[in-house]
Amino acid sequence: MLGAEGLETITLARDTVFAAVMLILNGIIGICIVIGSIRYREQTFTLKGVSTALITLTAVVVFVLILPNYTVSHGGGEYTSFQLLFIALLCLALYLGFTMVQTIRHRSFFISPSDKAKEKTVEYKAKIKVSGKTMYISSFMLIVSLGVVVLMAKLLSKDVEYLVVAVGAPKSAVGVIIAGVVLLPEALAAIRAARNDRIQTSLNLAFGSALASIGLSIPAIAVISVISGIRMTLGIDIKSTVLLGLSLFIITISLATGKTNIMQGFVLLGIFLIYLFVTIVP
Repeated sequence: MLGAEGLETITLARDTVFAAVMLILNGIIGICIVIGSIRYREQTFTLKGVSTALITLTAVVVFVLILPNYTVSHGGGEYTSFQLLFIALLCLALYLGFTMVQTIRHRSFFISPSDKAKEKTVEYKAKIKVSGKTMYISSFMLIVSLGVVVLMAKLLSKDVEYLVVAVGAPKSAVGVIIAGVVLLPEALAAIRAARNDRIQTSLNLAFGSALASIGLSIPAIAVISVISGIRMTLGIDIKSTVLLGLSLFIITISLATGKTNIMQGFVLLGIFLIYLFVTIVP
């Protein structure tokens, strides 16, 4: 995802992460809420799980995309190598902590209210029981998959950048396209879950993807950046900061009641369309 060809290449990681967060918070969740509301009017979810995901996501987003603009050791929205590694490890620790809370310590926070009664049955517990061997294999495959995604994004970015430049669009649009390609499977799964009245699953997929895009991608990119000596700009500009802050504020307010309605989805999609518009027409 990085290269040494110039300023544009070292901002690709920032643009892709920012695009992923905006796509998830506004695009994917907005579409899921609208589709679910059209079919079922209101859908319910467990508020504790969403709150846990939101506070974790807000923290890592600020660490990665906003704080670099206000550190004094290095200007231009960049961290020093030591700062970058520290922030990367902190984001990774928060992501792993969230994963442990979601899957082990407070798994009930991420189960829809309608499924909590089923969870108490012996048959249901047998279905969700996971062996230690399966967990280790899954963790290993997750790391391998992350490496493949980073490599594919790096290879894809050159062709995407060529097409973006050819049509006269800003190079920041490259990050939007790459993020869209990477998030497509999660988006389709989340939309399908919303259509089946499982908005909890949609939210779990969305927030999990957002946290993984920072908690796993940034540490991997940080190590590559430090080893190769390539400088990496992470801080976003004022316009992007305003849109990001608005997105986090609206999503927090929208999901504060444990129920969704169609207007929440419309507002989120409106923010997403504004984000796309100002990216293409800055």
